Amino acid sequence: MIFQLVLAFFGLTSNNAPQYRMNIFTQIHEIVFHGNGGYDYITIYDMPIWLRNFTFNKIKEWHDKIKPKDVDDSWTNSEAKTEASKNKKINPPGYVMKASRKK
Repeated sequence: MIFQLVLAFFGLTSNNAPQYRMNIFTQIHEIVFHGNGGYDYITIYDMPIWLRNFTFNKIKEWHDKIKPKDVDDSWTNSEAKTEASKNKKINPPGYVMKASRKK
């Protein structure tokens, strides 16, 4: 018997399999981590792909919705940076004395 097909299995090739596995495990980690204890690894791993994708997208939407829109970080504020750059030089007091050594 002669088979016309070179590949007997239509699936992942060796080029994209590692990236696909990394995406799956990253998605499982994100669901378990951000699920606030509602999911465990085995449950998510055995979950159907469509349901895992749905769960992942719902958790992502919820986190995107509660994320603050405009975070005012004083360290990245341009006014704070200019004020901090003015105060770079520290002048020690004039009465600095050396500590006495005990012998």
